[in-house]
Amino acid sequence: MMTDEERIELQRNNPLHGLKLETMLQELVDFYGWDILDTAMRFNCFNTKPSIASSVKYLKKTEWAREKLENFYLYRFKRMPRASAEEYDLPPRARTFPHGLEPKEPMPLTVDSILKSQAKAATAFKKRSGRGRQTRR
Repeated sequence: MMTDEERIELQRNNPLHGLKLETMLQELVDFYGWDILDTAMRFNCFNTKPSIASSVKYLKKTEWAREKLENFYLYRFKRMPRASAEEYDLPPRARTFPHGLEPKEPMPLTVDSILKSQAKAATAFKKRSGRGRQTRR
């Protein structure tokens, strides 16, 4: 079991550690733009008259949306390794990464690539949950 001090030290390797929500959102908008963020996140604040200020206000009030954006930042923008089984249920800001692990270049994304990825994930979900089309005999 990890001590609190060890967890804090590993936490310092998390790209979200000490990062303001406004700064994170500005980095994402500067790199991807509102269209890609809207397609990936499906937040109304990214679609209807998007602005950093209104989006930050929404994200501060809506924990699930903030965590979804933080996951996007960690795993698409910074391309950090996926959370371990032990840390999967932790909020993104509480996850740890090995010392010395450096973020990679942001994942190149387009609206089309996101839509294809979402469609693929939806198909996989339907197959896993038994909701896919079943043939009659």
